[in-house]
Amino acid sequence: MTAEPLPFPSEAAGWAAFAAERPAERLARVAEIDARLKAEPALTTAERLELWNDADIALAEALSEAYVLSEAHPDAAVRETAEAQVQAVESVSAARLLDRELWASFADAEGDGLDDDQARLLAHLLRDFRRGGVGLDDEGRERARQLSDRDTELSLTFSRNIRDGRREITVAADALAGMPQDFIDAHPAGGDGRVTLSTDYPDLMPIREYATDRATRVALLSAYNDLAWPDNEAVLAELLEVRAERARLLGYPDWADYETETRMIGGGAEIPAFLARLDEASRDAAEAEYPLLLERLRRDVPDADAVSTADFWYLLSAIKREQYDVDAQLVRSYFPFERVVDGVLDVTGRLLDVEYVPVDAPAWHDDVRTFDVVRDGERLGRIHLDLHPREGKFNHAACFPLAPGVTGRVLPEATLLCNFSRGKLEHDEVVTFFHEFGHLVHDILGGRQRFARFSGVSTEWDFVEAPSQLLEEWAWDAGVLASFSADDDGEPIPADLVERMRTADAFGRALEVRRQLGHANVSYHLHVDRPADLQSETERLYATTSPVQPLKGLHSYAGFGHLTGYGACYYTYQWSLVIARDLLSGFADGLMDPVVAQRYRTEVLERGGSRDARDLVEAFLGRASSFDAYRAWLAGD
Repeated sequence: MTAEPLPFPSEAAGWAAFAAERPAERLARVAEIDARLKAEPALTTAERLELWNDADIALAEALSEAYVLSEAHPDAAVRETAEAQVQAVESVSAARLLDRELWASFADAEGDGLDDDQARLLAHLLRDFRRGGVGLDDEGRERARQLSDRDTELSLTFSRNIRDGRREITVAADALAGMPQDFIDAHPAGGDGRVTLSTDYPDLMPIREYATDRATRVALLSAYNDLAWPDNEAVLAELLEVRAERARLLGYPDWADYETETRMIGGGAEIPAFLARLDEASRDAAEAEYPLLLERLRRDVPDADAVSTADFWYLLSAIKREQYDVDAQLVRSYFPFERVVDGVLDVTGRLLDVEYVPVDAPAWHDDVRTFDVVRDGERLGRIHLDLHPREGKFNHAACFPLAPGVTGRVLPEATLLCNFSRGKLEHDEVVTFFHEFGHLVHDILGGRQRFARFSGVSTEWDFVEAPSQLLEEWAWDAGVLASFSADDDGEPIPADLVERMRTADAFGRALEVRRQLGHANVSYHLHVDRPADLQSETERLYATTSPVQPLKGLHSYAGFGHLTGYGACYYTYQWSLVIARDLLSGFADGLMDPVVAQRYRTEVLERGGSRDARDLVEAFLGRASSFDAYRAWLAGD
């Protein structure tokens, strides 16, 4: 059987029906499967697992397609329809795990005769039923259903408010001092002599790094840190309460304990223990870095008494330019957007032994570029790149699955939703592109599984960032960058400049870890402590975690999109980074080493979630992962 790509509508008018009917068809298929599981007691355990897999495929397709359209379709009505379907699919998924008849068809299943893949699926399935609340009494199961549905509804609302929360400010034309000329040219003053700036990344990222006018940086960062406020204030407060009640109902002390049961870290109490380890590893270096930032700030603002988040990237850029001879605007000149796209495709293609073949196929917006991922003439999957901002679109950078790869049945598909400029990119954005592309190729190469449950990036949630963080390193390699970068004269970025960039990158690294630690503390403590005053507690957590201070009186939690998907577990980013730095040691003889790349591809990426993450790491490294490489990286070694 040959798996075919998704059949997207070729006419704009067809998207409304696609958004409504495709998920509905798949939910109907799930209902038929469930009826059969309940009505045919003679089915073997293996047959039941195959039927459950059929339902998993249908649910994953329905959810993924609807979710992408809810975040990316240009028509607000289609987004609204898709969002309603996300709610419907999530509700059905939760209700199935509360269905005692369905549970009974697996509860006494015989494990004898099952192969390893089947036994793994059965073990995960029984755990899902338990975590879903199937063992509760009738009243408890009904309450669990209500809470799960409300969690989904609130999470969708929270994300929608962020997506629709774009803000603008106006500043005098001379407030753009320090900005690159192409940025100034793209932001002409209006009739009133003022320039409009938005919280979209193509404005936000350059302003925070180059604007010498501190008031401009503060104004735009303040607008960004109030994204989706006050709309999300009550939404988040209720979401935290809903999750706390749900955890207690299911027998867990708090939401962190519930979430971590299925992750590498193993328990909620391990989160603060891990964060304490990060605190210890980064504290001394951060305390040494911070005075240098404050000293540099006082050259511009003599009476400054603290470095704020509106100063952080600007000061890092200034110090790297002045002390390390790394001019970010010069670096930026080597990365025109189109060359970066071509470069990411070329580099990852060579690394992973694949080709990206452009496909003229319909998609939800004209910006979307579609490619088949091919090896030796065989189509392995399909990717979609939606890389520029627009009204109503997801406003960060992320990979979204579209179809769960199942060998011979479903072709894996996934999309990147990013918000890059159409002009030149900051090097940080090049790094981000490699990072998100790491998720994309993981989802495609890991999408040749027998069971949808283990397809693509369906690994432990605190491992899933490791492959993408590893791929960031290719954006720091002189040879890799020279292969696609070019300035206006066509010259690639010089190797000595890349070497200075790498040296300079070590400065501020500990403070960046402290910033990430702040996010992790907010994620964890808001869920576990559920403070009555979200604003003051969030501000306190950031202020006490890092010497770089938050802008006062703002509401960054209202726009902290990861509070829905990552919940209490933003620690994931640093946990995965510990693993990623260790995985990098396997490439000691060169990032493009074909033998190592093949081993990494086959032992990590192509396994998807078919094995535990610890086993994937050990298979590639030949040993268990350790903290040593991360600690050395943090020390600048």
